[in-house]
Amino acid sequence: MNFLSELRARLSQALTGLVDDPAPYVGMLKPAQDAKFGDFQANCAMSLKGVLNKPPRDIATLIVSRLSLDDLCEPPEIAGPGFINFRLKTDQIATATQQLIRDDRLGVAPVTEPRTYVVDFSGPNVAKPMHVGHLRSTVIGHALDKILRFLGHTVISDNHVGDWGTQFGMIIYGYKHFRDDAAYQADPVRELARLYRLVNQLGDYHTLGTELPALEASVTTATRTLELAQATATKKPEDKDLARAARKAQNDLKSAQDELASAQKKRQAVENDPALKSLADAHPQIAELARAETAKLHAGDAENQTLWDQFIPQCLAELQKMYARFDLKFDHTLGESHFNPLLAGVVEDLLQRGIATESDGAICVFVDGFAAPFIIRKANGAYTYATTDLATVQYRVKEWQADVILYVVDARQSEHFQQLFATCRKIGFDTVDMRHVSFGTVLGEDNRAFKTRSGDTIGLESLLDEAIDHARIIVRKNIDGKVHGADLSASEIDEIAKVVGIGGIIYADLHHNRDSDYVFSWEKMLAKTGDTATYIQYAYARAQGIFNKQSIDINSLRCQSQNIHISRLEERTLALQLIGFQSALLDVVTDYRPHYLTQYLFKLANDFATFYEECPVLKEADAGIRQSRLLLCDLTARILKKGLELLGIEVREIM
Repeated sequence: MNFLSELRARLSQALTGLVDDPAPYVGMLKPAQDAKFGDFQANCAMSLKGVLNKPPRDIATLIVSRLSLDDLCEPPEIAGPGFINFRLKTDQIATATQQLIRDDRLGVAPVTEPRTYVVDFSGPNVAKPMHVGHLRSTVIGHALDKILRFLGHTVISDNHVGDWGTQFGMIIYGYKHFRDDAAYQADPVRELARLYRLVNQLGDYHTLGTELPALEASVTTATRTLELAQATATKKPEDKDLARAARKAQNDLKSAQDELASAQKKRQAVENDPALKSLADAHPQIAELARAETAKLHAGDAENQTLWDQFIPQCLAELQKMYARFDLKFDHTLGESHFNPLLAGVVEDLLQRGIATESDGAICVFVDGFAAPFIIRKANGAYTYATTDLATVQYRVKEWQADVILYVVDARQSEHFQQLFATCRKIGFDTVDMRHVSFGTVLGEDNRAFKTRSGDTIGLESLLDEAIDHARIIVRKNIDGKVHGADLSASEIDEIAKVVGIGGIIYADLHHNRDSDYVFSWEKMLAKTGDTATYIQYAYARAQGIFNKQSIDINSLRCQSQNIHISRLEERTLALQLIGFQSALLDVVTDYRPHYLTQYLFKLANDFATFYEECPVLKEADAGIRQSRLLLCDLTARILKKGLELLGIEVREIM
């Protein structure tokens, strides 16, 4: 039984007739933060003070008098200004826990009204190696995909890769002028990535050469602005607005200095390398010529189309190697190129329906509340990401009958998606629930975007490799001197290190509220204590170890007619957490936040650790209690494993 849902249903009945819409107040009934307040707590009485014109304690008393809970709870208690505390009857907890023993779904019933979800996540540019910036979209999207499927929804995962953009013009130009045939034969994708970086570097060199005077002028202006702001603030130290203006001026100067320094560094990298400087001198119009190659590709040029057809399968195969490390397979990988034939029709349709209009030569949709228009065709005739996204929505609704489309994309794209969704509503997609599942940035210890010491963005492959290397050291230390340690082969240790390392990367990302930036820390990520995958994986291994020690047949144990006995607080706490698995998953999909599941699993691992320390299992003399505790251990292991699996994290019985 989902006790939270049942309590909310009964609270809704009690509120019916008191308020027009009970739903907002029913949502205020939540699990108690502290066991001394019971198992669940409702604070709706305080919010109803202005509605019912009564003191909150009187409202709470009225609500309790209308509740029918004798079969489920002890008599509710009213505390403080009007909190209503609920404590489940222990026999109800025991019965509900016992029902999980032979339930393959661990108490998680499939939803009664399944919906068709399209989950759009990861979405890298195919001709460039994935980097740490792709991590969050990949792991958040993968977790949501798995959780929604487990709950019974139809899920279509789509990797909307960048396979038709300006990077291909750069790669084609590089392939025609700079390719190393031997390197291309040995590792085509690595060579294409090198060519992209080279053309980009040479293009930046020339572009920044013309921008340096303006950047230098910006620093000069920002310096003068700061001096004036500081002088003014010094004269009136009590004026907080002036102090804020001075701080802003200081930040603006720092940004201008950083931008100038970055430009100078990029220029110097070419000028200090004779080979690069020679190439730069020989290709002064490289940026413009690369754009021309893109235009030729988009116009159907036979040579460029042939090269694109040659590059794409190799690039996609390389991407799949990376996804395999996350045990991730997409249902579809429909990139920008797939929708290119539809773009002209999208623009024409919006023009004919009066949704789009011409503005300064460009075709735009003007969305209320936004100063800038949603441009769907530039003045030069080029289409935009907006055009592609509109075509993609139309395709997903028509071909896949999507009820919900989730875009797992970083928060910097929020305005784009707000305008996209508003435009889709104008088109008539009113019944499709479109959500931007936004997320923050992975930061280094300097609180800036996580990069290497040289300032390069960290490659995702190297990040995973380093995580496994760190984990291997931890695993070796952990097994050193233990009974099972000597029995583990080098390959088995490597496998455990992979599970711990990659699991640590995934969990370190998911256990943060997705809206938040977070600082990446190897030490915290792989710690055996605290809120980490490693801690939960060890909890699973500890639970499994109980059965391995005595060679207990778990399947036979589950089939026996045994009751769950709850006589200790630690047993009750653990059992209550076990039966809350479904509630945790439903919390995740309420607003698509995987950290609710990590919070649940961390508490379950903590509750199990306390139970394990305080309640003898194998040494318990009473056979019935011993069997009950073994079943609690088994349920803990099963739910920890399933919960981590839904996050994309593996476990091992020996750690």
